[in-house]
Amino acid sequence: MNGADREGVGAVLALLSVEEKASLCLGADLWHTAAIERAGIASVMVADGPNGLRKQAKVDDLLEGVPATCLPTASALASSWDLALARRVGEALGQEAAAEGVGVVLGPGLNIKRSPLCGRNFEYFSEDPLLSGEMAAAMVEGIQSQGVGACLKHYAANNQETERVRVSADVDERALREVYLAGFELAVRRAHPWMVMAAYNKLNGTYCSQDPWLLTEVLRQEWGFDGVVVSDWGAVDDRVEALKAGLDLEMPPNLGVSDAAIVAAVRSGELDEGILDRAVSRVLHLVGRARREPGPRAAYDLAAHHQLAQEAATSSAVLLRNDGGILPLSPGGTVAVVGDLARTPRFQGAGSSHVSATWVDVPVEELRRLAPPGTEVTFAPGYGLEPTSDDPALAADAARLAAGAAVVVAFLGLPASEESEGFDRRHIDLPANQLAMLAAVAKANAAVVVVLANGGAVRLSSWDHHARAVLETWLSGQGMGRAVAELLWGHASPSGHLTETIPLRLEDCPSHLNFPGEEGHVRYGEGVFVGYRGYDASHREVSYPFGHGLSYTTFACRDLVVSVRGSEAEDDLTVSVTVTVANSGPRAGAEVVQVYVHDVAATVARPEWELRAFQKVALAPGETAHVSFELDRRAFSFWSAARRGWVLEAGRFELAIGASSRDIRARTEVDLPAPEWRPRLDGDATIEEWLAVPEGAAALRAAFGTDEQGRPQGLLADEEMLALVGNFPLKRLSCFPGLGLDPSTVHALTSRLARSS
Repeated sequence: MNGADREGVGAVLALLSVEEKASLCLGADLWHTAAIERAGIASVMVADGPNGLRKQAKVDDLLEGVPATCLPTASALASSWDLALARRVGEALGQEAAAEGVGVVLGPGLNIKRSPLCGRNFEYFSEDPLLSGEMAAAMVEGIQSQGVGACLKHYAANNQETERVRVSADVDERALREVYLAGFELAVRRAHPWMVMAAYNKLNGTYCSQDPWLLTEVLRQEWGFDGVVVSDWGAVDDRVEALKAGLDLEMPPNLGVSDAAIVAAVRSGELDEGILDRAVSRVLHLVGRARREPGPRAAYDLAAHHQLAQEAATSSAVLLRNDGGILPLSPGGTVAVVGDLARTPRFQGAGSSHVSATWVDVPVEELRRLAPPGTEVTFAPGYGLEPTSDDPALAADAARLAAGAAVVVAFLGLPASEESEGFDRRHIDLPANQLAMLAAVAKANAAVVVVLANGGAVRLSSWDHHARAVLETWLSGQGMGRAVAELLWGHASPSGHLTETIPLRLEDCPSHLNFPGEEGHVRYGEGVFVGYRGYDASHREVSYPFGHGLSYTTFACRDLVVSVRGSEAEDDLTVSVTVTVANSGPRAGAEVVQVYVHDVAATVARPEWELRAFQKVALAPGETAHVSFELDRRAFSFWSAARRGWVLEAGRFELAIGASSRDIRARTEVDLPAPEWRPRLDGDATIEEWLAVPEGAAALRAAFGTDEQGRPQGLLADEEMLALVGNFPLKRLSCFPGLGLDPSTVHALTSRLARSS
């Protein structure tokens, strides 16, 4: 907030009574902030919309919205790995929000996909925090370029729907910093969202909506966030405590209760009125931002937005396998399309993000529309969208149709009843009736291509032997049908890559034994080893690894060069990475260049590889591109709870260019200098820690003495005893007789070092 803003807000604030101030810290209804006409304070409308605007159309219908472009969900859009595309999607979303008079879009969501069972995974980008943060930042920048605010959600560790309003996510500080907060930090620092939404759940026993460490110390003081913190809808447990912690706006309003509690707390002295004024100032700043922008019903091109939805869906699809080059489809003959999802497509999630699409491309219709001359496209439903009694007959009809076709395209996926906001999935398998149809079809015709539509990852290991090709489309919006047709017929080459690992089975997931928790707590026992970090560190086989994605062309990389400038000591360390990427195949395509880092000799447990940069590069056949990245110290650091910050350890680091976390195409090593960290040498430091520091070792040698040859005496001369008690703090050893470390000796040692330092 600049000086002029502060002056204007201060003048308005001086006009308000305590009751009016309290009213501004609550909404007026489900979707509007409160207005105070006499003070010139207008209301601002907010609306759901992580993948398309969901402005509520009817007061009594929470899920029905006005017509809007249904864009790919985060699970799909992130699979494009295309930041420019994410920004354009954000711009379109911002334009439609402005046209409807919406001041803030409640999105994007960027919680980590800790488990594939999370019912809301379709709303989230990735299991990786860097990819999540980069995509979210790009979307926020796009939305806010249109004079509409964006709201990052759900802050933080909102990684399941089971008991989501009450469960405590118990996460150690390192995992929080490196995994669950890192994406939010990146997006806040880079894109400066107008709002951040506090999650329903508790974090380590404290509700996120009233956690001062989360909302004030980290979000505002460390990251510099200056916008409004809003609650998730119905997340506030204690309005006064939430206000003290840094929650500015409660939605929806608990009218007559929360406002009365705030007023009473101010009157009694329990709540400093300055804290209330600070929250009101932030809300007034939001109102001012929204009011300065163009009025409602701004024009936008509906057809252009649908075309963008098609483009985004095309770029987001991931070709998982393509045995024998069965794709793209060859012209001529008959293509048998089977599966009800081909005519009744599932292209978005269920719950608060549901969009009333302007129109929908139907896959089987688009396949027919783009079919080459002399090619016939036939169709059989094959199964019911929900298991039905006639599924065996439908599967038999599909098998008969398949038997006479040159190739079969089977549309499979999850029905809305199996994944939604509000509940978690029970398993990661496709519906049994769909798999029965696939087996029958594959028995009739071995040339099977599977097209998947699902929000969260599904198990493939039990059935993908039936398919020569698998195209994962996720939930990719209203343009999905056209996108699939263009990809299958070869009008476009697949370029999406996985943003989450697809396991062989649910039990392999690093979080499996700690999801969804019990008795009000869920323990994040895997620590930093989330997603590919866990699979790769334990060398577990997977169906398809993080970052994987095929194309109709091939790519090669060469000339990986790494250089270091600056230093950790001067806080300007930069590692430059350059690589040459070439399209070595016959078709135009796009490759995602992924940069991974590995700490060769870390003193703490670290993942095998961690994604640290990426870029999507479009290349014509034979074309090359020189791609450059710059990594700062954070790319090589870990969070140390003991040292209360990010730590870069001196030594060797491996840098790699990968087509996935398990498909490394080029690698090199670099030595990074950094000041040596030394533990504080006091009575709580162990013998081993004292001996590891030269001045500590010298002090101990002086205390125990040396023989005529200068060899240490006493405890230091007894290797067996040192092995036994080396990890004891000095002050604990002082009570053991015969070791030569009585309390006076320990005091003398620590005092001497304190004076010398």
